[in-house]
Amino acid sequence: MHIELHARFANEPTALRARDLTSACVHCGFCLETCPTYLDGRDERDSPRGRIYLIKSLLEEGSAGAETRTHLDRCLTCRSCETTCPSGMQYAQLLDIGRALIEVEAPRATAGRIARRLLRFGFAKPSLLRAGLVAARLVRPLLPAALRRKIPAGQRAGKLPGTAHARRMLVLEGCVQRAATPLTNAAAKRVLDRLGITLVGVAQATCCGALDHHLAAEDAGRERIRRNIDAWWPHVEAGAEAIVASASGCGAHIAQYGELMAADPGYADKAATISSMHRDLARVLAAEDLEALSPRTDVGRIAVHTPCTLQHGLGEQGLLRDILSRAGFSLAATQDEHLCCGSAGSYSILQPRISGRLRERALANLASDAPDLIVTANIGCQLHLQSPDIPVKHWIELFDAV
Repeated sequence: MHIELHARFANEPTALRARDLTSACVHCGFCLETCPTYLDGRDERDSPRGRIYLIKSLLEEGSAGAETRTHLDRCLTCRSCETTCPSGMQYAQLLDIGRALIEVEAPRATAGRIARRLLRFGFAKPSLLRAGLVAARLVRPLLPAALRRKIPAGQRAGKLPGTAHARRMLVLEGCVQRAATPLTNAAAKRVLDRLGITLVGVAQATCCGALDHHLAAEDAGRERIRRNIDAWWPHVEAGAEAIVASASGCGAHIAQYGELMAADPGYADKAATISSMHRDLARVLAAEDLEALSPRTDVGRIAVHTPCTLQHGLGEQGLLRDILSRAGFSLAATQDEHLCCGSAGSYSILQPRISGRLRERALANLASDAPDLIVTANIGCQLHLQSPDIPVKHWIELFDAV
């Protein structure tokens, strides 16, 4: 696909990058049948190809309106289209550029801007989110069923290991996960301790920056990246083996730090190093002797949900099923594993109708073989998929039970 840039964009580096990215699209349409939002409404403007055309129109005509913004907003950034694309189109990068441009070309109403700022501020503050969850649990019995489902039950992290091993890895404690499911990283620390690895949390490294980035607040997102790099760097220099994320959404973003900071002379090299050190928690276990963990496998049949950020963002489509099979767990069959569950960070809040329909579809696909339990690898998906019918857990909890 070729773009003739409008005069106002002729010397804009991001517009030039968008033009180069778009040239990979060959109009084939393979992406349509793997795009959850296109399948939901069959509107091509809600498909990758349709959104590429909308961004192309903006760059060629020099302007765009609220309708373009609406269709760009509806993208989950699940990147299923990238896995499908035969020509290697880097759609997510193009979408980021389009979203940043449309914030200028078609500014949101005040209410919309405030809502997005509140999401970015509230979700990135674990102490604030934790207090909000405590209050929400107190009134939970009084709320409608749809709202009750969105409030996770409280968790106890349990006792943490006290042994310091020669092998050390850093773990991103995160923001929503730290407040809503503290058991996840605590379980990861206990499991890796049994493998002779100390998992170190660095208090100053909090939000990965993905929420800011996907809500077109790119400067704020880069500032979070700088803070995380500064927090981790002394540990990197002291010999930390890897930087681990137990939430695949955060991990997929850390893996992009080098790319996102490439134009920052003060952080480009460090960011590239951080990205090269990233390991998803499942990838860490895949390289170890799982027999040494001896987990309890009598938990029934398990449906594995592989988040988009793990299968499309990090390219680890079969990783969870592989390690659970190796460990001796009984796995249920699932359907349409490539389709997003509708969580997608803040998407379930900002696009509740589409997100709700995608959730119901995902749950039906996960429940098709009557599993006793669903496991996933991302905090957003874990909370989004909760239902009264089948419990949903982070997969690391299976290895924590001995």
